[in-house]
Amino acid sequence: MSIWTVSFAAVEMRDNPALRDIPLAIGGSRVQRGVISTANYPARKFGVRSAMPTATALKLCPHLTLLPGRFDAYKEASNHIREIFSRYTSRIEPAVAG
Repeated sequence: MSIWTVSFAAVEMRDNPALRDIPLAIGGSRVQRGVISTANYPARKFGVRSAMPTATALKLCPHLTLLPGRFDAYKEASNHIREIFSRYTSRIEPAVAG
């Protein structure tokens, strides 16, 4: 079984339900050159995607809410999911980026 990487946007929406229905992306700075790490479904409707330059994402969706990453929170959520899966199987593989 492969462990999926927890969507950073999903963790943010879990922790702040007001973010659920608005375009949201986790990633680069508005003022410096940055890259979108992930986007929720409302943002994806505007064409915002992972690995997209932040400037491009903001052109596609000017009202995009952009948050910096909280990687400790994402790791904690991923570990929690791994713990749940381990109750049902010992065959768990970490996700490999790429």
